[in-house]
Amino acid sequence: MSDGQIPLKDTTDSKAPGGNGLLQSIFRNSLGLGLFAVFTVGLISVTWIMTQERIETQVRAYEAKALMEILPADTHDNVLVDSKVVLEPSTLLSSLDQRDAYIALNDGAVSAVILPVTAPDGYSGRIELLVGINRNGTLAGVRAITHKETPGLGDKINSNVTDWILGFVGKSLGNPVSEGWGVKKDGGEFDQFTGATITPRAVVAAVYRALQYFEANRKLLLDPIAGVREEIQYDK
Repeated sequence: MSDGQIPLKDTTDSKAPGGNGLLQSIFRNSLGLGLFAVFTVGLISVTWIMTQERIETQVRAYEAKALMEILPADTHDNVLVDSKVVLEPSTLLSSLDQRDAYIALNDGAVSAVILPVTAPDGYSGRIELLVGINRNGTLAGVRAITHKETPGLGDKINSNVTDWILGFVGKSLGNPVSEGWGVKKDGGEFDQFTGATITPRAVVAAVYRALQYFEANRKLLLDPIAGVREEIQYDK
């Protein structure tokens, strides 16, 4: 070493400030954060799975209840919840995937069908409905299965809140005529709710589309041999 030169200090020395001690601290903190993240993700996943199963169970239970409200036991002689046919995605039903329709039988003949239909344009999103249609094309009943409409306003589509949805019974494609299938604010025959027009408007339109779907597939849906089969022709 030449005179006057100052030796450089090795900053990687384990005894030097900011050396291995700092690295170990960073490693411990990173490990702690990593374990916390894994635990959190795992907890969220388990919670989602448990919650999703409960939600699906509740939806199925409510759906079974709605089926019997639309078509009471004395209107058919089969087990309605077990008599299903798979429907492919349909623009009229606003379905994005395969859905189950329910078939009511009397002495082997189809007496009514219950179609799943979605109103995609509710105030707070999609409204899932079940629409019961008698063999003669008249409505047996309509029920809302799931929705996120505003309590006190849009939730009036629920039969346990108001009897508004019961007003569909007996209606058909020709009763009222096409111009009547709307809320009164739009020139139709169905009441809107005070302070809430979007929800009933969406439901009325969805029910009308379900009737159109039924009419388009009437022969096959009502045929006890071919109708309750995979050969049903669907609109695309």
